[in-house]
Amino acid sequence: MDRNYTYKILRCAYNVFDELGPGLLESIYEEALAHELQMNGFSVERQKPVPVIYKGERLQADLRLDLIVDGKVILELKSVTEYRKLFEKQLYTYLVLTDCELGYVINFNEEDLRDGIHAVCNPRATDK
Repeated sequence: MDRNYTYKILRCAYNVFDELGPGLLESIYEEALAHELQMNGFSVERQKPVPVIYKGERLQADLRLDLIVDGKVILELKSVTEYRKLFEKQLYTYLVLTDCELGYVINFNEEDLRDGIHAVCNPRATDK
């Protein structure tokens, strides 16, 4: 994936963080980041349902992605005091289910947002 493209996405997250700071609800960051991304020319879907197939059957419960940018980069937003590697495992599952190549867990509850950005890749993704 083009580094300039992903830089622009992350720049939007920094803009939100610079404006709002740490410690707010995830839903606030989600709305603000979706707005910032759209202002910068990205197509954004919020709370996108993702079906889960188990042994050939679609389960009734869908997963919900926080944000998906241009149908190819997933942003899983957090505002937690204790970051867990489990967040990255969940994001990896989302990437596999959607066949997306790249995603970021972004924890806005950090003093420095650089400490809150965690990239996750899906090596099994096919070119779209």
